[in-house]
Amino acid sequence: MPRPKEAFERTQPLAFKSPEEVLEAEMMYTTYEIARLLQGLDPGRDLDAETESVLLDWAIPWMMINAESFVFAAPAADDEPGYYGLE
Repeated sequence: MPRPKEAFERTQPLAFKSPEEVLEAEMMYTTYEIARLLQGLDPGRDLDAETESVLLDWAIPWMMINAESFVFAAPAADDEPGYYGLE
């Protein structure tokens, strides 16, 4: 249900970090790891499926918007994720 702005004590701009602020230049990451890093979490942290899904909902559009900053490495097998890193 929408709420009026005055119902909130404070608002702030919606700002995202650049890929260079999130990823290490010499490393490659799965989208799952990138999603965790965007939230300030350890990339190897175990998450329940519902939480991981929500994080991916934020990470995938962020990656698409910043696509020019990324390189891609194909997965080693069909059932494994691909890897992304800084260009």
